[in-house]
Amino acid sequence: MCIAAFIWQAHPLYPLLLLQNRDEYYNRPTKALAWWDVDGCEILGGRDEVAGGTWLACSRQGRVAFLTNVLELHHLSGAKTRGDLPLLFLKSTKSPMEFADQLLTNADQYNGFNLIVADIATKSMVYISNRPKGEPIHIQQVSPGLHVLSNAKLDSPWPKALRLRKSVRQMLNKYGKNEVNVKEMIEKLMKDKVKADKSKLPGICALDMEFNLSSIFVEMDTPQGICGTRSTAALTIRASGEVSFCDKYLEKGAWFEKTINYHIQNETSDFSEVI
Repeated sequence: MCIAAFIWQAHPLYPLLLLQNRDEYYNRPTKALAWWDVDGCEILGGRDEVAGGTWLACSRQGRVAFLTNVLELHHLSGAKTRGDLPLLFLKSTKSPMEFADQLLTNADQYNGFNLIVADIATKSMVYISNRPKGEPIHIQQVSPGLHVLSNAKLDSPWPKALRLRKSVRQMLNKYGKNEVNVKEMIEKLMKDKVKADKSKLPGICALDMEFNLSSIFVEMDTPQGICGTRSTAALTIRASGEVSFCDKYLEKGAWFEKTINYHIQNETSDFSEVI
């Protein structure tokens, strides 16, 4: 399912600060955070080895894309993989709004998705969703500020989204205008297992399923195997162009951590990377 909280163009040090949990079956093959080539474009992110897509990734040019699924009862059989959507943006040269307009023609070929695409250089971020089903694709310029994206529309007041927004705001207030400790944010905010009051759930699917999915950090037994939070990512981009991508991920029952730092490429600066 996934949940993300991010502050966009509203912090003195970070044009973008993003936290995201990826929820998936534990037995689904996944590649950890790394640089990989997509049609000649170098992309940094984790990778789903089954369908080949991603849920969060960025490029050397300062483009970022991340994705969550929409919670719904019915799914299209034979639908295109949603994980391709971030890749399509990252390897393109279109602006976020131009890319969103391009999706108008085939958004109905995917199961329900929430997609955010951003270009740091132009300070442009766009939210795209193909739900509710049967309605025109939703395209929205994202305003500066703190936002939360779960499995409904951007900033929908689902309990877990409201809880995460409040926690992130409190921690940002604690740091003030100073540097943020993203590893502390991961530990204190993104591992929150508190579930919602059942009376406040959206009522889309079975109550027990929604209840198990109602925490920020998810752990759930299903007939298909254990499903839950497989990884937590923290992506920060500074005004200077410095990017830090920290990923804590579960693999074969153990948690690992990997951080990759680099500088956004432009015509006047050289690329540098530290692992």
